[in-house]
Amino acid sequence: MAASNASCCEPACPLCAATGESLLWSGRRARVVWVDDAAHPGYCRVVWTAHVKEMTDLTASEQAHLMALVFAVESAVRAAFQPDKINLASLGNLVPHLHWHVIPRYADDPEFPNAIWGPRERPVQVRSCGSKEGLAADLAQALAELSAAV
Repeated sequence: MAASNASCCEPACPLCAATGESLLWSGRRARVVWVDDAAHPGYCRVVWTAHVKEMTDLTASEQAHLMALVFAVESAVRAAFQPDKINLASLGNLVPHLHWHVIPRYADDPEFPNAIWGPRERPVQVRSCGSKEGLAADLAQALAELSAAV
């Protein structure tokens, strides 16, 4: 495994620039960003700080740390928003900077059961579940516990 001491300052990379993000949590090696998507309330991204493309660019310890963050975000989203399903995705085809999508799915969301990037099958349903602020508080607590355990 290669060490991921790569720079986080790739000028053309929108995830390195991190402008206009709605930050829920930030640590030394990663951050959690709220994705403002009315069709998928609770949608977050977990973004690795260093500019690397693939999970195998990380050391085993870094891989474990990143996945622990992804799972903590998944748990917090499930508790706060109670989706029917969670999709986890690490694509990077358009933005080759390591990040994970944590996407809550609802049986009546516009694309369900297909991928959220697919054609919409129905209109967006307004939901009254969870909140960005509540999720940020839950994440802060869960990630503090995670940091203490590592």
